[in-house]
Amino acid sequence: MLFEVAGYTPDTYVNEIKGKVGTELLKIHKSYWHVIKRMVENDLVAAMAHITGGGMTENLPRVLPRNVAAEIEMGSWPVQPIFEHLQKLGNVPQEDMLRTFNMGLGMLLVIPAAKFKKAQGLLERIGEKHYTVGRIVKGERKVMYV
Repeated sequence: MLFEVAGYTPDTYVNEIKGKVGTELLKIHKSYWHVIKRMVENDLVAAMAHITGGGMTENLPRVLPRNVAAEIEMGSWPVQPIFEHLQKLGNVPQEDMLRTFNMGLGMLLVIPAAKFKKAQGLLERIGEKHYTVGRIVKGERKVMYV
């Protein structure tokens, strides 16, 4: 979409993303290792999903047990400008964006309700930016966006 549809080059400055296309595409992938290690050591995680190709729609259900689903609250995290720009450029339906991209959420942790406050406290103590984006509900191993 960026190169063929919009006709950008890696050096094209795009106001919507506040930078050059090449710089945006080559941003370093965040390592979650130090955070995951601390969360697991403190027995705070029931499941985790690395959100890669397939987005939340396909990756999150893989870690859910039978008879539960994930309810994800749209608008509960900031979507990076690159995703909004790609959606606009390609006139991509929201459903396809959520099934294709991570939309700014690279790792999802499923935290048991009884351990939620402790998990939040740990994340705050180590200075890790985090968002509560949904909850686990009864259902059939899928992601529902609300």
